[in-house]
Amino acid sequence: MEDHNFVVGQEFPDVKAFRNAIKEAAIAQHFELRIIKSDLIRYFAKCASDGCPWRIRAVKLPNASTFTIRSLEGTHTCGRNALNGHHQASVDWIVSFIEERLRDNINYKPKDILHDIHKQYGITIPYKQAWRAKERGLAAIYGSSEEGYYLLPSYCEEIKRTNPGSVAEVFTTGADNRFQRLFVSFYASIHGFVNGCLPIIALGGIQLKSKYLSTFLSATSFDADGGLFPLAFAVVDVENDDSWTWFLSELHNALAVNIDSPQIIFISDGQKGIVDAIRMKFPKSFHAFCMRHLSESIGKEFKNSRLIHLLWKAAYATTTIAFKEKMAEIEEVSPEAAKWLRQFHPSEWALAYFEGTRYGHLSSNIEEFNKWILEARELPIVQVIELIHSKLKTELDDRRLKSSSWCSVLAPSAERRMVEAINRASTYQALRSDEVEFEVISADRSDIVNIGSHSCSCRDWQLYGIPCSHAVAALMSCHKDVYAYTAKCFTAASYNDTYAEVLHPIPGKHERKKTDESILDDDIVVVRPPKFRRPPGRPEKKRICVEEHNRDKHTVHCSRCNQTGHYKTTCKAEMINSIEQF
Repeated sequence: MEDHNFVVGQEFPDVKAFRNAIKEAAIAQHFELRIIKSDLIRYFAKCASDGCPWRIRAVKLPNASTFTIRSLEGTHTCGRNALNGHHQASVDWIVSFIEERLRDNINYKPKDILHDIHKQYGITIPYKQAWRAKERGLAAIYGSSEEGYYLLPSYCEEIKRTNPGSVAEVFTTGADNRFQRLFVSFYASIHGFVNGCLPIIALGGIQLKSKYLSTFLSATSFDADGGLFPLAFAVVDVENDDSWTWFLSELHNALAVNIDSPQIIFISDGQKGIVDAIRMKFPKSFHAFCMRHLSESIGKEFKNSRLIHLLWKAAYATTTIAFKEKMAEIEEVSPEAAKWLRQFHPSEWALAYFEGTRYGHLSSNIEEFNKWILEARELPIVQVIELIHSKLKTELDDRRLKSSSWCSVLAPSAERRMVEAINRASTYQALRSDEVEFEVISADRSDIVNIGSHSCSCRDWQLYGIPCSHAVAALMSCHKDVYAYTAKCFTAASYNDTYAEVLHPIPGKHERKKTDESILDDDIVVVRPPKFRRPPGRPEKKRICVEEHNRDKHTVHCSRCNQTGHYKTTCKAEMINSIEQF
């Protein structure tokens, strides 16, 4: 409070600075202001409390913008009369209070605003006022949602100009050019996936929280070390079967330039629209359920941690015999869970029955990618793309630098798996049958290895793409290089190829505006936001059934007078009878 004391002759740079200072003092010292006169050259005010003698008068100095206090009368006798709120604590004042905090933390929540203001000033403001201040603060720092849609066409052109080979297209609907869809895939991502990543693509979506309803769709892959590699993303006004078909069509077009007929393993949560779109756009590819999603679903349904553990064991089983054993254990623990699980064919989630090679990846990494945008979900659409570009550029540069010091043939995680296999293989005995087939005997079993078809009876080699310990024993016995029999996508060279292409910077907002001003108005396509806005308040946790929502209203009945249209508590019959008797 000592920081908000005034003295006669005190000067301020301009009238705005003085008004902010007096407002800050009123809030900090808990008194309300009654402004008598306020313009660009003078300011008269007094304490709003009746009987309080405090007065202040300030004027502008001649030939300068400086404001100075001319008189200051009385001292406050009103006490702390503004505890629950304050008229000076306007939305604009709250915006100035939270601006720096919002810059540092986009996720700064209204409840945090309430807490910080109460802690610093001892006043309580309405939640809605804090929410409005956050919305206005974000718009002041990052631009409005409407401006984000308006800037989309020029931003897409900048992506293609600065990163040749990238795909960035915005699609509109209707005569008024309402936003419908946006697809973006940077050339560095396309090149990295085609030349170095595992042939696996994870698909998923997450709701954005900006003013207008929209959903963020994404496609990610895995690098040679198992790291997240974003491939493409889109924003759609509505997530449905049609939007997923469109997204996978755009993804196919982006990859088809580099791959004639891509055979890819897709991982998703199993939405029918996604599965059908994959069959339509990538007919030679395979689809698998995300095991994380499947295990969470069975956990919510039956709330048994042992079931989840057994489900993962069944999924990782490499032979049909081992798979059936784990399914039998699930049946013993919960017959209902086993019945629920049968609705998903094993070929859609279990390694033992899956047709393609998943290279050990049973779960999607979409959630990891979604964390990139969690804090930006409330920002305009252009800001979301800029955040992804910035994060992706940092990741690509860091990983390119990290891999420059590698000396191993394989990426670190694959190298560790190979070293473990070599150590175990040293205790095995390999018996050669012919040029390509071996019998490998270990302490408790024997396996048949065929180095020509890259297969082992334990099935680890063909499922993971890295020679198992039995294959390593067979290869070492005939002096073969075990690394030459490893899938190329696990090599350090493939990792380097993944991050070989540089992601170039994109001009900032102000630089783009200068470019836009040089374009004729006739060439600018104005993209308007979607028609549907996000409704205010907290979203409903439970959807309303259509039949229940449209059913006839229940007719209420009074137990006192046997009439309809009211309850006993609102019945007036007894009161009327009493008046008549009186």
